[in-house]
Amino acid sequence: MLENLLQTNPAAAIVLTLAVILFAGFAFTRLTKRLHLPNVTGYILAGVLLGPYVLGVVPAEMVTRMDFVTDVALSFIAFDVGRYFKLAALKKSGAQVLIVTVFESLTAGVVITLTMIFLFHLSIPFSLLLGAIGCATAPASTIMTIKQYKAKGEFVNMILQVVALDDAVALIAFSICAALAQNMEGGSLDWSVLILPVIFNLVAIAMGSLCGFILNIFISDRRSNYHRLVLVTGFILGLSGLCMLLGVSPLLTCMAMGMVYVNVSHSKKLFKQVGGFTPPILLMFFVLSGLRLDVPSLATAGVIGVVYFFVRIFGKYLGAWLGAKIGRSSDDIRKYLGLALVPQAGVSIGLAVLGQRMLPPDMGTMLSTIILSSGVMYEMVGPACAKLSLHLSHSIPEGETPLEEGAPAPAGPWAQRRAARLQKRAQRAEAARLRAEEKAAALRLKAQLQWEAAHLGEEPLLLADGVGSPADSQPAAGKEKKKAKGKTPAHA
Repeated sequence: MLENLLQTNPAAAIVLTLAVILFAGFAFTRLTKRLHLPNVTGYILAGVLLGPYVLGVVPAEMVTRMDFVTDVALSFIAFDVGRYFKLAALKKSGAQVLIVTVFESLTAGVVITLTMIFLFHLSIPFSLLLGAIGCATAPASTIMTIKQYKAKGEFVNMILQVVALDDAVALIAFSICAALAQNMEGGSLDWSVLILPVIFNLVAIAMGSLCGFILNIFISDRRSNYHRLVLVTGFILGLSGLCMLLGVSPLLTCMAMGMVYVNVSHSKKLFKQVGGFTPPILLMFFVLSGLRLDVPSLATAGVIGVVYFFVRIFGKYLGAWLGAKIGRSSDDIRKYLGLALVPQAGVSIGLAVLGQRMLPPDMGTMLSTIILSSGVMYEMVGPACAKLSLHLSHSIPEGETPLEEGAPAPAGPWAQRRAARLQKRAQRAEAARLRAEEKAAALRLKAQLQWEAAHLGEEPLLLADGVGSPADSQPAAGKEKKKAKGKTPAHA
């Protein structure tokens, strides 16, 4: 139905498809909730089921027209990651983060390259490009899992900083391997392939940093919450569009903007406000990732694709372990960080398109097929692995229940102010209740002492607050009795 509607009324078809994606993503989280799996897994499964190769609800042409959703979602994710790069925190753990990132990224690339060369006897250019692409890690599903379970601590901070820097290392590695692959294929060395991606990404990072300063000027305390959200969304979408023009990923650019903003403004209020706006966008992003799974291509990739899937996981885990060991990180980081670095999408898919152009047609198709099919499989397995790493590292607070699907981790600014008012009102009511109880207790004690004094013919001693003290009244009563006993009657 959507395919026919796409020909007659494309706008209606796109809007209805977005509605179907949102409802399907929500429905599948009912299943993953019973299985104690992260919501992201349910989103991707919904996409696979709705895709053109299973039920065919969403046609392949429609999936192609929604590629912009991926860039927009990655831009919001990257902006949120930027807040974890505060200079004070980087001074403490910057060296450890850099060591772990370099080792986990490059170790995976080396293991993949050697496996393809010595086990499958594939060409060195193909193996180099596949290994370089395998260095990249997709942060989206891991970050969503962290937010869902409200995980915190040193382990979580390390994950967020590593996955943010990981793509930068992968881009540099791919540029070097691409130049080597072209030289080995017998063609002339095209320096533009080596230099241009690095230059474009440096320009994009500079744009993001500049936008971070400008955003801090525009976002002031005098701005209403509505206008704050409008401005930051405009900046993020603008940077995402410029990155599309340059042909680079918006991850590093928007992350640079978030990093500069949080260090200049020293406030995370804007990030919390954006967090309440993005859940529907992120849901659509993950469902679209499932829609892109080319099921028949899984058979084409064959044994090579299966081996690549497991070898990359092993390389990531081994590299994270070695990096944490050399960087003297904590035991939890050394043992469990590798489990949180499984997902692969976003940047890797873009690099696969570039690598396909540099290889012969048959090898280029195999490279693209392996990356695309394994990317979706990694997105399905990755959230469960991330949850396991958070659980084993005790990063999930005890007794903490996961957030409802699509719900933002922090409340919005309006809800926060209302909750603060209600909390203050409840505190005042509790204080008034305690004062009333104290006053009632004092009155009961005073009445009891007056009753005792009336029956014994004595006046109770009064304290400053008007309440008699039994301890003080007893000695006085004893003196009166002794005085009365010593007197002689008048008639005697």
